[in-house]
Amino acid sequence: MIDKTREIALKAIYEINVKDAYSNLALDEIIKSNIDKIDARDIGFISELVYGVTTWRLTLDAIINKYSKIKLKKISPWILQILRLGIYQIIFLDRIPKSAAVNECVNLAKRYGHKSSANFVNAILRKIEKKDYEELYKIEDDQERISKTSSMPIWILEELLKNNNIEEVERICRNSNLRPKVSIRVNNLKINKENLIKELKNENYEIEEGILEDFLVLNKTKNIENIEGFKAGLFTIQDEVAGLVSRILNPSKGEKVLDACSAPGGKTTYLAEIMKNTGEIIAWDIHKSRLKLVEENAKRLEIKNIKLEEKDASKYYEVYKEKFDKILLDVPCLGIGVLKRKPDIKWKRKKEDIQEITKIQQEILQNCSKYLKKRWRVSIFNL
Repeated sequence: MIDKTREIALKAIYEINVKDAYSNLALDEIIKSNIDKIDARDIGFISELVYGVTTWRLTLDAIINKYSKIKLKKISPWILQILRLGIYQIIFLDRIPKSAAVNECVNLAKRYGHKSSANFVNAILRKIEKKDYEELYKIEDDQERISKTSSMPIWILEELLKNNNIEEVERICRNSNLRPKVSIRVNNLKINKENLIKELKNENYEIEEGILEDFLVLNKTKNIENIEGFKAGLFTIQDEVAGLVSRILNPSKGEKVLDACSAPGGKTTYLAEIMKNTGEIIAWDIHKSRLKLVEENAKRLEIKNIKLEEKDASKYYEVYKEKFDKILLDVPCLGIGVLKRKPDIKWKRKKEDIQEITKIQQEILQNCSKYLKKRWRVSIFNL
């Protein structure tokens, strides 16, 4: 009999690694479509498997290569994901008995492959030991060692080494694999921090103070988007670093602000909360479907000073010349800084993307700088 949680995780991993889906979206979709088939307690385990396999893919493949006579690109896509799933459990999840990991993956191989595939999976996984990962630390070449022990593509290491020494690069790579805590932003338009803490404690959430005044950190986050407080717009889920950007911009009540790359709306809605729902925020995005996310967030939080516009920030619009008091530019980027939350990014990006994205960033900055009121433009360009 197939273990449902591992099968659900496998399907999400397949979507991410074979069909190039985004990890967070693939996981959310697969859980929603199977919510009636699993217990709420299983969601955490499924998430652990999906994010774990995605994070450690390069390391897992290095271990597969050690034991498999078949090259990775020749292995069936389903069987390759099953091997990754099994090795991740054996190497990184101490609470999972090796026998359980092997048996469940063999069962999956029988369903998603042939009898020979199941035999292949069984033969590989039974050879795997935790020491297989430990032995990667013995690799003499620094870049190869760091790459295989932290599951980081070589090209990213090379870019990091341009501004950091090898010890700093190794620390950065290891830290990128740490599982982040979930932080939430208090919606001060509807509730204060003290009352929100009381509400969350009633839901049995473990709470810590955030670094920023409007933020709390949760140690238990299961079903956070399903509780009444979230649905009622009392808070939103946002990383504190992302929130800091809005705090630094620090718009005043009554100002006119442009958020030129606004979706999905975390920074946009925080700007609105800081402005106490006054003034006007013009929120752009190049995709209408993504603007819908901003609209949904604003509606849930009962924010009313955001105006949505489908616009390409890399193009110039004369009508907005010197119209804004402040502008927020969360420009397209490689995303390497958010690998803790979106580990699939390191497999999607390539070195060639740097030049293309840099060009887009420059175009957006050049055009949007002209929308800032003249008094601010003078002070900025005189720095």
